[in-house]
Amino acid sequence: MKIEFSLDEKKEGEKVSRFIFSPLPEGLGHTLGNPLRRLLLTAVKGRAITKIRVKGATHQFDTLKGVKEDLVEIILNFKKVRFSGEAKKPVKVKFSKKGPGEVRAGDLEAPAALEVVNKDLVLAHLSDEKTVFSGEITVEEGWGYSPAEPRRSTTKGEIAIDAVFTPILKVNYSVEPLPAGFGEEKLEMEITTDGTVAPREALKECASLLIASLNQIITPNHNHREEKKTPALPFLKTSVVELNLPTRTINALEKAGFKKVSDLVKAKPEDLAGVRNLGQKSIEAIREILKAQGVDWS
Repeated sequence: MKIEFSLDEKKEGEKVSRFIFSPLPEGLGHTLGNPLRRLLLTAVKGRAITKIRVKGATHQFDTLKGVKEDLVEIILNFKKVRFSGEAKKPVKVKFSKKGPGEVRAGDLEAPAALEVVNKDLVLAHLSDEKTVFSGEITVEEGWGYSPAEPRRSTTKGEIAIDAVFTPILKVNYSVEPLPAGFGEEKLEMEITTDGTVAPREALKECASLLIASLNQIITPNHNHREEKKTPALPFLKTSVVELNLPTRTINALEKAGFKKVSDLVKAKPEDLAGVRNLGQKSIEAIREILKAQGVDWS
């Protein structure tokens, strides 16, 4: 069976496009629409702020003299900043603005590899010329949603925040029969992005990912899972002190005899459940760090 169809794009602004797949054999509309929608919402890489440090603040519930917003509101505003470009490694971005007036996303001193897309986004309001709002943020690449807990910092004043990496804001699709075609239908898909990626590029990326996934059925890669489970030898020799974990967690691990990563890999999560001062959140944080290095810790 040979399947051929046309793909037309109707742009409804810089961030929104409607794609029409037609004509499709009956039943193929949902077959294509559902997996493409799921991949668009979860598998497109984006960039987001993962940590923030504001001069004069020691924790996320602080207030700053001369700044209208408290730190909780400021953090919520920073979460809305969108970046295009590359951040293969965590990128430090500084900011410094003297009042009075507004602090905008365009005031961030982004390096050449990164660009702030929504420069007019207001981050804070400064009341007078004596107020200086300064600090540093960390920008990283990722997929989907990432909670702050695994990235909790031991650096004084540096606050880990939840990050929404996905650049796709909304995906809707519908399937309708073609009036003139017997047993044929059309798929309409509307994609809304945050402006850091074009809707068509995001669609092409997810189509390629879907093809690559289905090719695993034709040519299975049996060794893939085993290779990912084997961490690099230098990582196994790493001291737990060097892991991005709270000081209390590190102290609890060392007192229980877990000095190196290799000690954690040999153990199981349930072996750590009885360790004093080590709760479930800490165990989950350890699991995320090991997972990032290819260790299936279960």
